[in-house]
Amino acid sequence: NGSHVSWDTLQPHSTSPHPPCSSHPPLVLFLHSSYDPHIHTSPASTHIAAPQDRGRLFNTSFNGITFTQTTHLSRLLCIFLFLFTNSETNEQKLFKIANELLQTEKAYVARLNLLDKVFYAKLIEEARKDTFTMDVVKNIFSNISSIHTFHSQFLLPDLEKRMGEWTSTPRIGDILQKLTPFLKMYAEYVRNFDHAMDLLKQWTDRSPPFKAIILEIQSQEACGSLSLQHHMLEPVQRVPRYEMLLKDYLKKLPQDHIDRRDAEKSLEIIAMAATHSNTAIRKTENLKKLLEIYEMLGEEEDIVNPSNELIKEGHILKLAARNTSAMDRYLFLFNNMLLYCVPKFSLVGQKFTVRTRIGIEGMKVMETYNEDYPHTFQVSGKERTLELQASSEQDKESWIKAFQETIHISLQKNETFKSAFKDVEEISELGKRAPRWIRDNEVTMCMKCKESFNAITRRRHHCRACGYVVCWKCSDYKATLEYEGNKMNKVCKDCFCILTGHIDSEEREGKKKGILEIEAAQFSGNSIMCGFLQYCEKNKPWQKVWCVIPQKEALVLYLYGAPQDVKAQSTIPLLGYLVEDSPRPTDPPVSFRLSQSKSVHSFAAESEELKQRWLKVIRMAVTGEVPKPPEDNHSTEITQEPSSNGV
Repeated sequence: NGSHVSWDTLQPHSTSPHPPCSSHPPLVLFLHSSYDPHIHTSPASTHIAAPQDRGRLFNTSFNGITFTQTTHLSRLLCIFLFLFTNSETNEQKLFKIANELLQTEKAYVARLNLLDKVFYAKLIEEARKDTFTMDVVKNIFSNISSIHTFHSQFLLPDLEKRMGEWTSTPRIGDILQKLTPFLKMYAEYVRNFDHAMDLLKQWTDRSPPFKAIILEIQSQEACGSLSLQHHMLEPVQRVPRYEMLLKDYLKKLPQDHIDRRDAEKSLEIIAMAATHSNTAIRKTENLKKLLEIYEMLGEEEDIVNPSNELIKEGHILKLAARNTSAMDRYLFLFNNMLLYCVPKFSLVGQKFTVRTRIGIEGMKVMETYNEDYPHTFQVSGKERTLELQASSEQDKESWIKAFQETIHISLQKNETFKSAFKDVEEISELGKRAPRWIRDNEVTMCMKCKESFNAITRRRHHCRACGYVVCWKCSDYKATLEYEGNKMNKVCKDCFCILTGHIDSEEREGKKKGILEIEAAQFSGNSIMCGFLQYCEKNKPWQKVWCVIPQKEALVLYLYGAPQDVKAQSTIPLLGYLVEDSPRPTDPPVSFRLSQSKSVHSFAAESEELKQRWLKVIRMAVTGEVPKPPEDNHSTEITQEPSSNGV
């Protein structure tokens, strides 16, 4: 545009075609065209002055605006004007985004390599010595090896190649489209994440060799002073990172650009996967905070658990019970407990010592009034009562509100738990009236321990109190039933505990359900589509399964042995699958297939109409779109003959 840039360093005659780096702070940037106050030139030229030039007046016109200043003009203003006249082109911005994708992918692959080839490999090697089981290690790291292989051998090399030929092929949408079929790997990893954190904590505490291997690797430079838990968070956060970069890329991409269609299609599917990761991401952010607190407490408090959620933290004063002197304290309020801590004056390492842990259950909070100490309130729990002083009235109200809301939510959860614990019947009615028996063919496994039934060693029995179908082990209890004239009869363990009052803490806390441990009946009653289909995987025989696509997980197909089973046989994350509706010669006439890579799942319906209803829903799910229930959707009706072997 006719303007020029000259760069004079501290050496008066030194010049360079590029702006000096930040290692030359003495340089002063100013605009100049003429020192005659009556002469205006346009466009402006840019000059870096040596110290001897400072203090001189200059005039210049820039886009119709005349500047009259000394060379002490604000460096910030000058730099802004320089950047304004030398702004990046749109093509350069697109290149920067694509290059950022490449650089972050390289760093991500390095972290995956650390997880797969270092942590996982070392622990598997130790497991072969029977120090701990290999299943533990595999369940912790889930499918990290598959994720690592895809990114290191396919996606990263493709990105590196593309950036090397960017001048001739400036696009990334087509490459990211290759990622979309593999998003199901992330769905599996995210679903397993909470369980992995539980196992990691459990075996770090239980097995010294397990803990020693992890600590040894964490001390290496490659770990960057971060824990294994921190590194395991990265796959959970990676898909939203792709979404963010793609959105930025599309903002800069012209409407008629050759890459727009591919980029938009990639974003649509990736955004859907990222949406399903939002809950997990919030959990990981919470887990990061828990890890920070764990370190601040000297790694002595057992708080790193996905079920723990930090509500509020901060300094507060504690009033002594006898002389009302105020002492500096620090509170960590969680959803299930309060940690009352004493600060430690340490620059590194442990910053607080836990004085008391108070459970939220049974906790009360109330305002108190003290003439000498304003802004006070009292927290009373089963373990201890504390009188606390906030820094201001606003701070006091904030703490009281946080306590009250946490207590309220805890009470609601306890009520919900009580409702769930009574199973089918109200506790007050349990044993007083005959229950509805679950039919034998509505289940393929024990509704309590989830072990599969067979004709010889594990026959079906019915609990006379709740009507559930259970195995002999789970029905090996007896209790008096009022509706049978207070006669002793077979009941399941849960009903025995309720009817006799023998409920210990372990029974009340219960066992956390696994991914598959969701009752078919619970999903079927609130599903997009459910019903019987014939199913075949690989070369296995065809079998009849109860299929459910629940509204809560609209992109996942659950396969059960029967409609009342309490645990699914398997799940299929539908996103990215290819749907083929043409039957093969060896398949039943009304069949269809779901295929992805080497994985092929074959299904057959009872009629062409039913097949088309399933296909309508599945075709939406595989693209990442939440399907709607088809019109006149209904599940296959179940008929049942009276039980022949329920005793």
